[in-house]
Amino acid sequence: MRVRLSGLFVLASVLALGAQGAAAPVRVKELAEVQGVRDNVLYGYGLVVGLAGTGDSERVFFTSQSISGMLGRLGIRIDPRDVRVRNVAAVMTTARLPSFSRAGTRIDVTVSSMGNARSLAGGVLLVTPLTGADGAVYALAQGPVQAGGYDVSAAGSRLQKNQPTSGTVPGGGTVERAVTPEIGTSAVVLGLRRPDFTTATRIAAAITTSVGEGSARALDPAAVEIKIPEEWKGRVPALLAQVEALEVDPDQRARIVVSERTGTIVAGQGVRIRAVAVAHGDLSISVLQTPYVAQPAPLSSGRTVTARTATVDAREGVKPAVALPSTSSVDELVKALNLLGVGARDLIAVLQAMKAAGAIDADVEVM
Repeated sequence: MRVRLSGLFVLASVLALGAQGAAAPVRVKELAEVQGVRDNVLYGYGLVVGLAGTGDSERVFFTSQSISGMLGRLGIRIDPRDVRVRNVAAVMTTARLPSFSRAGTRIDVTVSSMGNARSLAGGVLLVTPLTGADGAVYALAQGPVQAGGYDVSAAGSRLQKNQPTSGTVPGGGTVERAVTPEIGTSAVVLGLRRPDFTTATRIAAAITTSVGEGSARALDPAAVEIKIPEEWKGRVPALLAQVEALEVDPDQRARIVVSERTGTIVAGQGVRIRAVAVAHGDLSISVLQTPYVAQPAPLSSGRTVTARTATVDAREGVKPAVALPSTSSVDELVKALNLLGVGARDLIAVLQAMKAAGAIDADVEVM
């Protein structure tokens, strides 16, 4: 057995540092959305039938009760304790209802098993009401389930791909109740997806230039208020379409995102480092186990046994301290970090230590 320990941290990692480039303008549509205009979540409980013996077992009693209740509504009376089927699975269905959805609009539905079903592949979702947080039914779902995976077994062997106990019903939901949120007639507020004072101010300035003086102002880093001019009264959707097409140079805080679980590092534009000296060493520990056989003494009552001996070897790499210069771009940041001569797994610990020392002008976010 061989274990490698970093002097600071060990992770199998991939380094993904973006190259420096000029900031590109982005449409307001990608940066903000009208407050009050949002998707609504729906959910429901249903049954998936037609499974090839991969459904819930009789131990999942609520599935048996659901089958009994469904058949009862069709005029067939059966005790839930007498239900013995493996072709049916109880599922939870979820969907997102877009704003301004009209009756008859088709939406996608996600289906997830609740019991001990092995797979939903090949099943059909029976008609399922989808309700909102207020308990009202907004859509009905039904259709064939696309699992996107499989789970097969034979003679004690088993093969599984992806997650076969959840799937989708593309276009399987039909909107039954229209959702039409009201848009203000005198003022509209845009909510920024990433709150930022600079971005909010630039959006307000772009709207003022396009619509007219005094038509927009930044309320806070997350909201921009648009006052509807008289010439746009009754044509608010057209005004919002014009505003969404405006292009703005967004700004955001410099950030380095580190995933300690996968070892991924992503550094965005604006990350800077100050002049700093870094010394990073690593420790390599090797544990070798050698089996041997121990024989008992002649004519004794002992027995032959096997045992192991372990040899432990520890080696610490010696690396000189490296002086990293100040940087002003991501390209220079990559070149400076490459001077350390360490792998990506050790670079995570180096970045965290540099942040603690105040040598990185960026937020280090650990996922």
